[in-house]
Amino acid sequence: GGGGGGGAAPPPKQDELQPHPVKEQLPGVAYCITSPPPWPEAILLGFQHYLVMLGTTVLIPTSLVPQMGGGNEEKAKMIQTLLFVAGVNTLLQTLFGTRLPAVIGGSYTYMPTTISIILAGRYTDIVNPQEKFEKIMRGIQGALIVASTLQIVLGFSGLWRNVARFLSPLSAVPLVALSGFGLYEFGFPVLAKCIEIGLPEIILLLVFSQYIPHITRGERQVFDRFAVIFSVVIVWIYAHLLTVGGAYKNSGPKTQISCRTDRAGIIGASP
Repeated sequence: GGGGGGGAAPPPKQDELQPHPVKEQLPGVAYCITSPPPWPEAILLGFQHYLVMLGTTVLIPTSLVPQMGGGNEEKAKMIQTLLFVAGVNTLLQTLFGTRLPAVIGGSYTYMPTTISIILAGRYTDIVNPQEKFEKIMRGIQGALIVASTLQIVLGFSGLWRNVARFLSPLSAVPLVALSGFGLYEFGFPVLAKCIEIGLPEIILLLVFSQYIPHITRGERQVFDRFAVIFSVVIVWIYAHLLTVGGAYKNSGPKTQISCRTDRAGIIGASP
């Protein structure tokens, strides 16, 4: 007999999966990192992004400061601090970070923890609202420092990078969805305080962003690209006309604070 063969040849090695090549311009995307919009349009888009994050920035102090014992002045200072820190963080992440066109603003992730600090028993015996606000703010700042230190250690040590290898993009969907749905608890009660202004804003935003672009079908996507600016300007003029016309003259204090354009007290209390 023969000396025996060496067996069947091994199957050809399957090519390893390669990442998609980087494209300078993605299909269906008007502006990429290498193709920024012109300066006039970039300024308008930046202002619109500011309006979008302004709502969340105002909503956090509006819900927390009264529970901390603060008034309009403390609320204005917290809003200013959030806006300033958001601007600094955004500039840093565009220079040294991912360079994505995203505003690094306040996060609702810390809201439950912050509320638990506000409701802590060690602050219930403080009678002076100003003293109570300052001590609660110091406690919140200390908790945030500890939490951020842990995140810094996880980030710079590379531990989170090893964990992220086992996470698919789909794993972020439940997190984003639950975070978004959690905002309804804070946003819609505020909207319901002045339904005649909040509901038209939502309807106009949907019309400008979802319906008008399909009707016009022009090359320049103006309405969907600047839907927030259009809807906010129209609704603010509508609310101002209601205020000047005396629609809330005989309404209660809460309705006037929520609906009138001259009762917020934040601008007047700003230092």
